[in-house]
Amino acid sequence: MQEDFLHYVWQHQYFDKADLRTGQGEALVVLRPGYRNADAGPDFLSARLQLGEVEWNGAVEIHLRASDWQRHGHHTDARYDQVVLHVVYAADAPVHRLDGSEVPVLALGARLAPTLLTAYDQLMRGPAPDLLPCAAALPTVPVLTRLMMVERVLLERVAEKAAGVQLLHEQTGADWETTAWQLLAAGFGFKKNTEPLARLARALPLSVLRRHRHDQRQTEALLLGQAGLLPADAPDEYCAGLRREYDFLAHKYALAATALPAHSWNFLRLRPANFPPVRLAQLAALLHRLPRLFQPLLDAPDVATLEKLLLAPVGEYWRRHYRPGVAAAGAVPGLGRSSAHLLISNVVVPLRVAYAQSVGDQAGVEAAVELLTQLPREQSSVLAPYEALQFVHRSAADSQGLLALRQGYCQPRRCLHCAIGSRILQPPLSPAAR
Repeated sequence: MQEDFLHYVWQHQYFDKADLRTGQGEALVVLRPGYRNADAGPDFLSARLQLGEVEWNGAVEIHLRASDWQRHGHHTDARYDQVVLHVVYAADAPVHRLDGSEVPVLALGARLAPTLLTAYDQLMRGPAPDLLPCAAALPTVPVLTRLMMVERVLLERVAEKAAGVQLLHEQTGADWETTAWQLLAAGFGFKKNTEPLARLARALPLSVLRRHRHDQRQTEALLLGQAGLLPADAPDEYCAGLRREYDFLAHKYALAATALPAHSWNFLRLRPANFPPVRLAQLAALLHRLPRLFQPLLDAPDVATLEKLLLAPVGEYWRRHYRPGVAAAGAVPGLGRSSAHLLISNVVVPLRVAYAQSVGDQAGVEAAVELLTQLPREQSSVLAPYEALQFVHRSAADSQGLLALRQGYCQPRRCLHCAIGSRILQPPLSPAAR
């Protein structure tokens, strides 16, 4: 059993309260369990309790064993002098405040229903998280509870991504155009090369790219050269021209010191169409097409418009080559719609949410999240268990919500913080309460 479980039990008052008494024999009535404290100090604040004939307002501290009070050093911490009740699973020792006064204790071990303990044990020790800890009990959970939880974690995921965009915005000196550039560049890494592409975006100022965006070949030279992917001994004339162009521009703008080494990039277990040079050529085409990045991404009214913006055609050379000097057997696939959809999910939506939050535009936040409902659901093996258990999975909004549920709750077994887990642990209503 984890202490977090006792926090949950106390917060929801899921224990037998008949003839409730402290370990000292004093009658106890819980008028208000208090509010969970997320900072240092006692676990619950502003609790209201009646001990005997006296009503107390103060804090509640929770431990598995009463002796944990001493082990955690609370007997020497003045913050715990406000504790009016010590809630434990087992009362194995008396505890005292700094002034020596004994803290009333409530032992819950004998007051927890066996069905509650069994349900909790099944969640914590059940099948591997990939199979969902709650799989066996899930049929007892209403569909509405599942839908509400997936929607909740979707908003949590979007808010977390938007917070990352806000941080990037601060780091760029509150420049939304540079924020959009760095975010979009990282997005073109599609996980395997996200980190080196983010570094490349920082090493190649947008101000430099803007001066040469009218020439797609020069944009390619800047991106590929600064990425360290243009060898000095160029394998063909096109790459030799790119190298000469890059050398000139790197000298002009003092770029060489921040250029990435070639070994920064991941090619292993990537399909050739996903190789970094191809992605950089696609990014160069997009920069060439859009004189500005931020406003078009912000103003696009729907997914179809965003697809047209993102699916810019690459230069002729990169339709036939995966790497400098390495010709493909056939045509090299361009940026596909599925990749564009990932960019919308992971770049455009968080960018728009962050901006809308910064200007206090709640309608803009909702419109940005709404874009996810226009995207098809993501095909992912990690979501298969949820589909097998009849979770609704119709759009990218559902995909993002289910991924957030898996990563934030199912895998770390945070069932006590999940609406689905809470429903499973909820005791049945008594006949009088029905």
